Amino acid sequence: MYTTFIRIKAMSISQEIKSQLAKLLATEDLVVEHRQVQTAQFNVHTRVLTLPIWDKASSVVYDLLVGHEVGHALFTPDVDWRVDRKISPSLVNIVEDARIEKLMKRKYPGLSKTFYRGYAELADEDFFSIADEDISGMNLADRVNLRFKIGNYVDIPIQQGKEMEIVNMISTAETFEDVLIAAEELYKFCKQEQENQNVPVNGNQGASESKEEGDSPEQTPPSEGGSSDEEPQQQSDEQSEVTSEDSGNNPGETSEEIESKTADSLADNLKDLITEDAQENIYVEIPKLNLDTVVADVHEVYEYTSEWFKKHLEQFNADRVSFFNIYEKEDGEYAKFKKQAQKEVNYLVKEFECRKAADAYSRSGVSRTGVLDTGKLHTYRYNEDLFKKVTTIADGKNHGLIFVLDWSGSMAKVLQDTVKQLFNLVWFCKKVNIPFEVYAFTNEWQKRIDGNQYLDLPSHYEKKEGLMKVSSEFAMVNILSGRLKGRDLEKQMINVWRIASYFSSNWGTHYSVPDRLSLSGTPLNESLITLHQIIPQFKKDNSVQKVQCIILTDGEACGLGYHLEIQRHWESKPFMGSRQIPSWRGILRDRKLGRTYTFDGMHSGFTKTMLTHLKESFPDTNLIGIRVLEGRDANYFINNNSEDEIESQKVKESYRKNKSFTLKNTGYDAYFGIASSALSSDTDFEVREDATKGQIKSAFIKSLRGKKTNKKVLSEFISLVA
Repeated sequence: MYTTFIRIKAMSISQEIKSQLAKLLATEDLVVEHRQVQTAQFNVHTRVLTLPIWDKASSVVYDLLVGHEVGHALFTPDVDWRVDRKISPSLVNIVEDARIEKLMKRKYPGLSKTFYRGYAELADEDFFSIADEDISGMNLADRVNLRFKIGNYVDIPIQQGKEMEIVNMISTAETFEDVLIAAEELYKFCKQEQENQNVPVNGNQGASESKEEGDSPEQTPPSEGGSSDEEPQQQSDEQSEVTSEDSGNNPGETSEEIESKTADSLADNLKDLITEDAQENIYVEIPKLNLDTVVADVHEVYEYTSEWFKKHLEQFNADRVSFFNIYEKEDGEYAKFKKQAQKEVNYLVKEFECRKAADAYSRSGVSRTGVLDTGKLHTYRYNEDLFKKVTTIADGKNHGLIFVLDWSGSMAKVLQDTVKQLFNLVWFCKKVNIPFEVYAFTNEWQKRIDGNQYLDLPSHYEKKEGLMKVSSEFAMVNILSGRLKGRDLEKQMINVWRIASYFSSNWGTHYSVPDRLSLSGTPLNESLITLHQIIPQFKKDNSVQKVQCIILTDGEACGLGYHLEIQRHWESKPFMGSRQIPSWRGILRDRKLGRTYTFDGMHSGFTKTMLTHLKESFPDTNLIGIRVLEGRDANYFINNNSEDEIESQKVKESYRKNKSFTLKNTGYDAYFGIASSALSSDTDFEVREDATKGQIKSAFIKSLRGKKTNKKVLSEFISLVA
């Protein structure tokens, strides 16, 4: 079983490498798919290049076939030439093959070697079925096909005169119109050649192809013309059907087709490179979600939450003689934390200013003004630099913060401590005027209202085949925002504090929390999809150039499904259903970027693919992951996300020593693992208002030595935004 998975994964990777080659060659938004098809196809309307799963092909042959099909994608026009010209399609294809391969080698000189080696291999393996054939006895169409494909290794006789004239027309063809003219001349020559030899048009024996070309009703039967050695191999049923259909003949009519045995042989032999039972890839795309339905705006969340707490406070005191504030304990703890946190926030602000100044200095440049510096005139004997200078500092980028919080049931124990770290960032952003948004991903907001009644939920997008599935229950709840006014922001932070205290205390409070803000599962991957709309909207609304996106979670997300039409035999019409995206064979496709991404597994590997795609979609966004770990979860997480055993051991040692670690190559720019016990550690240092850079540095080093891992995370954020 394991070996099978490895084989499938290797095949998938190889296929996608070739897909990337195709898109790079095409230099456009070309959709490349590997499917269970017999031959490569390019749809000029949809711009979809479909490649067979040539898993038996060598790398050089694979590259040849890909380069050839891309040539059609780039240079073969979408025109119906059959209306005005009566030419065998096979001949047009032969001439067009020569033209597009010439143009591809001209556009990409490196492909010349690929075509040379690829066709050499095909010739050695006798893919054209000419080993036992007298090439000089073949019709000109076959000899032309061989000359332009394997003429470098096999002597292909071409007679001087009309034959060479046609060959030169083909070799010099630059436009598709040139191709049609040359193909027409080739067609006429082959017809005349065949009439002179008195053989069937197709050169085949068989009842279905027994009619000869010509106007005379009296034709020589195929059995009387030519020897048995000249008969081509029997066509497959599928090919015979195509030939018969293309001819469009009624009984008594003659065929206009001129066939190429070598072209047919190549097509047939290429099919042998395909494994019939190969697993077909599943291609999916990111849906464009409606932010109006998937995002609960902070003003709506604030009003709902505030009204909830107000209503339940009134209900609690309705029958009481004296007023009792059921939130007094938690609100007092919030006020205490806020006061203590100001020291840490001030530290962050000072470090930010220091780093920002250092960065500005590193980007500064000095230039001469052209104005004499009179203070240096006395040094003219030994100093040539007598001009005044000016220092210019390049403008830095405006930054913004998006914080995505896991609102799942497993976060309950650490939610309070997580909120503390979140509030530090919020207060920091407020002090240095950095716009910010805080979202909690959940499956509860959309479906639950007071009384546990269910809403009639609209879809967040138009469902189409191939789109990734996002449940209507999913929501990004905008719990905090820099758009809230001062007093409203303060009140909402208290609301969030109350909710976090409720869950972290194991539901041991005097009050309950809003139904729609109950904890749920872990729709992390759905949140990454939503960020494709949230990030550009955030940048536009706040005029920021660079976004810091922090994603905090304590668990793995599940894979996602995709939409497809399903036809059940007892129903007359198909319906839009869904299936799970398969491991190893699921491929995320982005038409805008012209990229594909293979899903590597169903859990962390799936999310890594989503993160990689998100990062490449928004290169000016820093993706920072924070993973809260408990007990044995740490070993599993480290083993699952390390590159090798050596890295795994180093990370585990760091975790044992510092209760934290940093991982790379996970899809994030930086991925922090933090022990849940470390989140609650309080700071033990103070920074004066007039502290120097050296004093700040010393305090920071001391805090790290004291295993205050929250500082490490916050400092990393500061270094990014500075």
